[in-house]
Amino acid sequence: MKLHKLLLFLLFFAFASTAVAQSSSQLKRKKEAIQREIELLQRNLDKASQSKKLTLGEIRALSAKINLMQNKITVINSEIKNLDSEIHENTNTVHSLQGQLAQLKKEYAGMIRFAQRNRNSYDKMMFIFAARDFNQAYKRIKYLQQFGQYRKKQADYIQGTEKNLNYKIVVLDKSLKAKSNLLREQESEQDKLARNKREQASVLNQVSRQEKELGRDIAKRRKQQQAVDRAIRDAISREIAIARKKAEDEARAAAAKARAENKAAPVEKAKTNSNYLTSTPEAAKLSAGFENNRGRLPWPVGQGSITENFGRHTEGEASYTNDGVNILTADGAAVRAVFGGEVLFVRMIQGIYVVAIRHGDYFTIYQNLRSSSVAKGDKVETRQNIGSVATTSDGPVLHFEIMRGQSKLNPEAWIAK
Repeated sequence: MKLHKLLLFLLFFAFASTAVAQSSSQLKRKKEAIQREIELLQRNLDKASQSKKLTLGEIRALSAKINLMQNKITVINSEIKNLDSEIHENTNTVHSLQGQLAQLKKEYAGMIRFAQRNRNSYDKMMFIFAARDFNQAYKRIKYLQQFGQYRKKQADYIQGTEKNLNYKIVVLDKSLKAKSNLLREQESEQDKLARNKREQASVLNQVSRQEKELGRDIAKRRKQQQAVDRAIRDAISREIAIARKKAEDEARAAAAKARAENKAAPVEKAKTNSNYLTSTPEAAKLSAGFENNRGRLPWPVGQGSITENFGRHTEGEASYTNDGVNILTADGAAVRAVFGGEVLFVRMIQGIYVVAIRHGDYFTIYQNLRSSSVAKGDKVETRQNIGSVATTSDGPVLHFEIMRGQSKLNPEAWIAK
């Protein structure tokens, strides 16, 4: 029974260790991904620092970098917590194995003493012949055989337990060293975070001195965005108008056919803009597919970091609304369609390309492209390259939006985490 309990305990510990290892590997991958984003932001900040003029992109990139560093420290803390749990479990296992080993050795010593007292064949024969009857003599023979086999098994269990104990001690030592390394890494990251926060404070002081310039920059961007928004609204309105006219023509044709056949004309429910945009089976299928991939859409760039979120923002006394997200990426990075669909338009507005793709009654907009590899009416597939990112004073930043009809949606709720 003791041996069975020991085996069950070891099996349970093996499963628990596997679960912790999986969790630790996930945390390690997450930490590495965060570090890649930090390095990307730092490369762009290094380029931006060569210019004496402070830009909104630099402010946003620094804030995004600080948030990522805080996230990295949180991940390191989770790794330390996992290791503490693993160290605690390994310590308990070592103590348990030491206790089991001591008990096994004690029992084995008792068997050895017994065997020593009955070490020659004469003693064994006397033990058998001293039986009351043949049945008892047979049982004594079987007992001596089983005793010998059990003693051999006990010796094997002792060796196995010692081997497992030594392995667990090595694992425990490795975990303690890993924790020591993580604590040093945590301390290093906290020092870096403190330096970056001081840099951020300095930048915010600089913002107050350059507030007028930043205000003009925001006004320029707002004007540019208004031009893009008008182009998008006009294009979507045209799509709705075309779909509406087609639906009205079909309704008139159906009514004329009904009159010719002396039947009552079919009564149609009032349609919304979304109904018009999904009036064909293909468009309805695209809409449903896009909607079913909420939270799982691929990013529009291979590598990037969101430096400005969806919604209202304030810089000094100026405020503005971002109808999408700004993603800082690498110079000349390829821009990819996040879902299959049809190119609604490709426009150059104030020196930059804007590409809009229709997915039924959903639309994705890719802004700040230096080149485009698609044209109006082209069919595109998920992750197909549609152009490359332009580098401006803010760096290589893609502005990405998602709309349903004329309504703006938060892209962060749609793209994969």
